[in-house]
Amino acid sequence: MTPASSPTLQMRVADVADLPAVLRLYQQPDLDQGQALSLAAATQLFEKIQQYPSYRLVVAELSEQIVGTLMLLVMDNLLHRGTPTAIVEAVAVAPQCQGQGIGRQMMQWAMAAAHRAGCYKLVLSSNQRRDRAHAFYESLGFTRHGYSFCVALDDDAPAVPAAPASTSP
Repeated sequence: MTPASSPTLQMRVADVADLPAVLRLYQQPDLDQGQALSLAAATQLFEKIQQYPSYRLVVAELSEQIVGTLMLLVMDNLLHRGTPTAIVEAVAVAPQCQGQGIGRQMMQWAMAAAHRAGCYKLVLSSNQRRDRAHAFYESLGFTRHGYSFCVALDDDAPAVPAAPASTSP
């Protein structure tokens, strides 16, 4: 008798029918405090994202079940002699599947996709509180690089200071 082979993780570009499963993945406490968009809002944004030439929502399937997701953006770049940059965002693995190598396979897929697109780097950002995530990304070869800055632009944020008025000489 031969041992049963374990199911293979399949990575593919998501379609609109995948959104309910993706939204469930995003309801984890570590991700936006467990709050996810409504299906209607997600569908509207998904359609908008589809208009970007190199921005994709990707899902990871195991035994025909969506167990992970990420978003990958490949951006053209006027710097670095026109070499594109890739950004991976919104990485999530189903809680019951964490620790099984799924996130590792997903990130390896993203790194390979960025490499195939000719990118000179793949970047991501991670909340400072997510020490386990940082160790995971470092185990994949990611290094802390420079500083990441952000400014909140939501309604609760302080007003953005006005740019100084230009003066003519």
